Amino acid sequence: MSVTPFVQAMLDPVLTNPWHQLSTWFKSDDPTTFKTAHGMSIWDYTANKPNFNNLFNDAMASDARLVTSVVIEKCKGVFDGLELLVDVGGGTGTMAMTLAKSFPKMECIVFDLPHVVDGFHGSENLKYVGGDMFKEIPPADAILLKWILHDWNDEECVKILKKCKESLKQKDKEGKVIIIEMVLEIDQKGDIAKSTETQLFFDMLMMVLVTGKERNEKEWGNLIYSGGFGGYKITPILEMVFLALHDSDEPNMKW
Repeated sequence: MSVTPFVQAMLDPVLTNPWHQLSTWFKSDDPTTFKTAHGMSIWDYTANKPNFNNLFNDAMASDARLVTSVVIEKCKGVFDGLELLVDVGGGTGTMAMTLAKSFPKMECIVFDLPHVVDGFHGSENLKYVGGDMFKEIPPADAILLKWILHDWNDEECVKILKKCKESLKQKDKEGKVIIIEMVLEIDQKGDIAKSTETQLFFDMLMMVLVTGKERNEKEWGNLIYSGGFGGYKITPILEMVFLALHDSDEPNMKW
């Protein structure tokens, strides 16, 4: 379970150069420092640079391996009984492949941009589908968003969540959205928790590379309700990573 691909990507000049453009970015109208450095968004860059696209996808895959085993071990009940799960922004399918093996009766779809999933082949209960989550998400009774929403600003997140709800409605049954993200912590005295130092680094990383940020529970709640969902439950699964679950309409979760 090596993190080498993730470290290699973080130290690649493509991702380190934007940090040196912060002063220029503050004076510009660019949405991200990445665009200031490279003239395009990170998503357009990966679409046009196959070598970096592979490096980036390998990094996300190595990052996913760590959390996947913990999620299945501690939150198995979340996936029990599901018929169809769509892993939105699932990359090369690292997490979906493990879920498909662990829950053979559940069909898994890896849904990502066409250039990301191109060339990948699924299995009996796993397939890859190319598309745009801002336009349409395949119908499902469960949608997985693993470290997706922190890439986007609040308005963009609400759009994604509304598309998730549209997808769930098409199945004409009670559904759920499973979100794996950081939740910034504040202790009882109102001070930021010690583990948040690491979380704040990732907050800076989001500011430099994309339009998103890390969020606290209140901010997550606002997004969830604005996206049309009636409730949520947050379950800690790692020291810094939390699994947030929310049902399509019901405020009282029973998972």
